[in-house]
Amino acid sequence: MLNILSITTPIYILIAVGFFAVRWGVFTKEDSARLGKFVLNFALPALLLKTLSQRSFSEIFDLSFLAAYGVGSLLVFFAAFFLGRMRRKGENPFHALCGMGTAFSNTAFIGYPILSQWLGPKAAVALALCMLVENLLLLPLMLVLAESNRDSDTQRWRVAFRSLRNLIKNPLIIAIVVGFGFSFIGIRLPEPVSRPVDMLAAASVPVALFVIGGSLVGLKIWGMMRDVAVVAVGKLLLHPLVVGLMLWLLPPTDPVFHAAAIGFACMPMLGIYPILAQKYQLQGFCAAALLMTTWLSFFTISIIFWLMRDVLYWVG
Repeated sequence: MLNILSITTPIYILIAVGFFAVRWGVFTKEDSARLGKFVLNFALPALLLKTLSQRSFSEIFDLSFLAAYGVGSLLVFFAAFFLGRMRRKGENPFHALCGMGTAFSNTAFIGYPILSQWLGPKAAVALALCMLVENLLLLPLMLVLAESNRDSDTQRWRVAFRSLRNLIKNPLIIAIVVGFGFSFIGIRLPEPVSRPVDMLAAASVPVALFVIGGSLVGLKIWGMMRDVAVVAVGKLLLHPLVVGLMLWLLPPTDPVFHAAAIGFACMPMLGIYPILAQKYQLQGFCAAALLMTTWLSFFTISIIFWLMRDVLYWVG
């Protein structure tokens, strides 16, 4: 267990540094948000481009991983969606956000910093595959379902089309597509390009963790504990359990990817979860869920990784 804590504890210390830097006024939340934009638009795309372009296509395109993570995430999403519908009828934005909170992990800002210490460069490959599932499947699905009792069928499909169109401009998706393209045709980045890409990629982990800590300042939990607890349990326990079950049912995959799929599913929800909820006036609920899930994840991640210790030791 001490080996597990030696990996997870520094991650949460950096999150705490970001939290107290904003809490004590060294940085503002706006400063933290700007750093987050740097990570999303420059550092993480550089990391994905670097990792994918340096490996063969057959090594990085794992259909079993995509199927297990994709189907597992969908099952958890719809389980939370229909449970929310049973508890609060006629509030599809709430149901859709419950689904997203349980199935959409913070793979980039928390998941990669943790898993890269165990799995090495392949953690970035798994990160890219998870992002394909999250951005091409889960995000459009959430937006369509959230609008399902607000607009006509034609307008709902416009929402989905608009979200997919926006993804084409997303630097993370562009980096994944370009990285896969370089890998497919067997071209490596030239040295004058690879060096600045490497320098940007190196900044992704510490800055991302600092940003997550800063984003937690001012969030409150009280008053909505029951619904928040349901989302937290679904995200931290049910999601990794169902993804692990799908990996067991589907054809075998690389043990590194097996550990990565479960590991990424263990992570709390994405950091912009409350921002996505603002349109539906549910940002308070989503902020409370984000706060509770992020702090509880230190314990759940450590325990789940300890249970997976034999696999992680073997691939690490």
